[in-house]
Amino acid sequence: MNSEWWKNAVIYQVYPKSFNDSDNDGYGDLNGIIAKLPYIKSLGVDAIWLNPLYVSPQVDNGYDIADYRTVDPRFGTNEDLYRLIDQAHQLGLKIIMDLVVNGTSDQHEWFQESAKSKDNYFSDYYIWKDAQPDGSEPNNWGSNFSGSAWEWNEQRQQHYLHYYAIEQPDLNWENPRVRQLVYDLMRFWKAKGVDGWRMDIITSISKNQEFPDNPGQAGEKYVVGNQDNGPRMHEFIHEINREVLAPFDMMSVGEAPASKSIDARQLVDPERQELDMVFTFQHMHIDRKPGGQNGRWDVQPADIVALKKILSEWQDSLRDHGWNALYFENHDRARTPSRWGNDQEYRYESATAFATVLHCLQGTPFVYQGEEIGMTNPDFALSDYEDVELRTNYDKFVKTRQTISEADFLKAAHQISRDNGRTPMQWDDSQNAGFSEAEPWFKVNPRYSEINVKKDQQSSKSVANYYRQLIELRHQNLILRDGTYHLLAPEDPRVFSYERVLGRQKWTIVVNLSNDQLDLQQYLAVKETSKVVLSNYQRTKLESEDQALRPWEALVYEEQQ
Repeated sequence: MNSEWWKNAVIYQVYPKSFNDSDNDGYGDLNGIIAKLPYIKSLGVDAIWLNPLYVSPQVDNGYDIADYRTVDPRFGTNEDLYRLIDQAHQLGLKIIMDLVVNGTSDQHEWFQESAKSKDNYFSDYYIWKDAQPDGSEPNNWGSNFSGSAWEWNEQRQQHYLHYYAIEQPDLNWENPRVRQLVYDLMRFWKAKGVDGWRMDIITSISKNQEFPDNPGQAGEKYVVGNQDNGPRMHEFIHEINREVLAPFDMMSVGEAPASKSIDARQLVDPERQELDMVFTFQHMHIDRKPGGQNGRWDVQPADIVALKKILSEWQDSLRDHGWNALYFENHDRARTPSRWGNDQEYRYESATAFATVLHCLQGTPFVYQGEEIGMTNPDFALSDYEDVELRTNYDKFVKTRQTISEADFLKAAHQISRDNGRTPMQWDDSQNAGFSEAEPWFKVNPRYSEINVKKDQQSSKSVANYYRQLIELRHQNLILRDGTYHLLAPEDPRVFSYERVLGRQKWTIVVNLSNDQLDLQQYLAVKETSKVVLSNYQRTKLESEDQALRPWEALVYEEQQ
């Protein structure tokens, strides 16, 4: 059984650490989220995705989990979480939680026991390998956070594998006991009322058991997330579905970093019974220089033609073969108006322009906290950033390899760093943006007095009110859920335009993703009988004498048949 409620839904993502601090210790918490449930509900969304709240040393902001069944005290208690789930349900909001089971924290009891010997109950819960005869590491794999993917453990006298931080050892999914423990913890949270899962790097859980050297440069990651990486990936994900997702009707969206649309079809085709949706990273690389030697830190302006091509491939490939998860922002992504838009003269317009592109596609849109008020990237100094990935990559590319200057690395950080999305939520213009009366765990964006929920609500150019209109459109018009998709003007570098058609109904979405004023007639045949469904310039109709497509203008236009 699968109710497929998520096909009609818009999901709001909460990063608890930065959302709302109720006890003034500098960290967001569960009671802070509960206090803001009416606000979240007011947006018109259907569900909340909570980033990890479990006990964690916070090496990777909670993605290094030491206890899967216990809320970290900095966020509150298990009872607080149960109350949050209950109150959200009373408001008609479903709860999605993070499943982080590629690895655990090295502080997890399983790892602590596994490290003690090679022959105890937990010894093969993780991936351990002997050093090579010359004392070197088992192979040349590199971590996503730079450096080797292997770490020597003195107690056990072996190396363990970690795709991410040294403190995040990878679980051994070849061990059926490990898999059953994962399914048990999923059932535990289902019993508490959780409605679904966002599955962190789920395509990485299976490892190539031959552990071959990376044919590329030594010290680079071994195609993490690629289908070739783990021969049993589909088998394991199907087992998750069979054991937990299908029996309990739980929604699933898997993080699939290296997936292209053709890969995704294997993961989300309902006949295969694996996942409902996946998050791809592909469209988030349109501002990455191809072939750069510094990975994601070699940045360029956004390639809008590439964005259209990638999103269209996903629309076309998954139609009738699965479902899209739609996003531009999350806890791992920078703020779109700063990254790809114009966060100065046209902050409202560029925020709502990209929102229109996304929400009018077929799929389930995800809205990240603060996205709905047009939050921007902060121009921090390097010393202000907290992210382990940024710090290890700085050491790798700036200090060790010296392949990028500190100035260029900082410029890239301002554009794409994960920390750009992790600054505290901006509620009002009071101290610390109304997030906390104490000094926050991470600096507040200096623009908080200008950009905050209270001020946005009072503005004639309210980003949140535009999001409310978009979300209502999705709820009330089946054309956005079920209509066909057709890209228009694929090679135009400034305008993203496409058609959605359902029966005799046709909507044309035209979005100017530039600072330029353009000729609307190039993109839209204006008819007297047609109407404007939505406009971020608050147009109610198109006049034949007004044929300008303004900077960052978004139009949803219905052609009357």
